[in-house]
Amino acid sequence: QEQLVESGGGLVQAGGSLRLSCAASGRTFSTYTMAWFRQAPGKEREFVARIIGSASSTYHADSVKGRFTISRDNAKSTVYLQMNSLKAEDTAVYYCAARFGYWYSTSRFDFNDWGQGTQVTVSS
Repeated sequence: QEQLVESGGGLVQAGGSLRLSCAASGRTFSTYTMAWFRQAPGKEREFVARIIGSASSTYHADSVKGRFTISRDNAKSTVYLQMNSLKAEDTAVYYCAARFGYWYSTSRFDFNDWGQGTQVTVSS
């Protein structure tokens, strides 16, 4: 099981950038599929991006494709979400999630371990 701690959220103007980080405590980080989800007020938690293994496989939701980039540093047991060209509709609590093994999934129900979330607010 991975303990996950997100950081990097905050308030930013539309068009700006933020980089979220998620530090994992487990010793087998490289064997986990890592993902970012987000949840806006009154909405369900939705998939943002996923990265598998040594980072050769990434996948981004259409809503963020070309603006957000997921990456990982296995030596630091950390996954990142670089968010550029932010829009007001990106405002949400962003969660880091993990699942042991290679999981080609975008469903929140397939991820076992979750961080506490970090708030991202984009002002228009």
